[in-house]
Amino acid sequence: MAKQEIERRGLVAMLAGAIIAATGPSLADDAIDPQAKDAVTKMGKTLSTGAFSFQSNTVRQYEKDNLPLHIFHSAQILVRRPDRLMVTMSGDDGQALIAYDGKTLTVYSVTANRYGQMPITGSIETMFRAASERMGVDFPLADLLADKPGQAFLNGVETGKKVGEASIDGQKCNHFFFLQPPGIELELWSEANEKALPRRIAITYRSIPGEPQFLAEMSNWKLGLNPPDSAFVVAIPAGAAKVEGRSQ
Repeated sequence: MAKQEIERRGLVAMLAGAIIAATGPSLADDAIDPQAKDAVTKMGKTLSTGAFSFQSNTVRQYEKDNLPLHIFHSAQILVRRPDRLMVTMSGDDGQALIAYDGKTLTVYSVTANRYGQMPITGSIETMFRAASERMGVDFPLADLLADKPGQAFLNGVETGKKVGEASIDGQKCNHFFFLQPPGIELELWSEANEKALPRRIAITYRSIPGEPQFLAEMSNWKLGLNPPDSAFVVAIPAGAAKVEGRSQ
């Protein structure tokens, strides 16, 4: 998720070499209010199996020439557990595709007409870890696609509680607040039902100068899908330039 992504730009910039940070210590089981923990557990259960898709709209704050700027992205994400992913993204820095078919990760910048590929097998989480190390590719909402999304979401969090309710696109949601030292504040709006799908996330980095934020809204959730293998393959056009990954 965005907890470790604050200075990243978009996928086109990531193709040139962003680096993912390590996650923090594990959460103590009794450090979170039961209602908040239950919502995250339900969310994790919903997102841990099967195939689904959703739309995300994100805003990241970053610093350039001592100015607090913002970059906007919109993405369509298709997932088929355990090892299929397709992300179609567009934003201020161009358009890009991320595809994982269980054997090969492909990152293609439509705007720059260049791509990188990496052979790998394993779950979506395994792919993300390898991609960050070997290709410099990361994905801001990766925690939601981890093998155990609920645990990944709460990794490093020390406290959490419900702080309110809201209606998002007509859906009643619970609003939760979590604190992850040093100085990371995480807000989650999840549906007030058994699926507890995430609808909004806000991250504030109190320990970073300027206290930048990451904001994400998720919509158009579709569960119980059965996408074919062909849905996770990118057709690289003739003439596209290949970018080699980092050496290990």
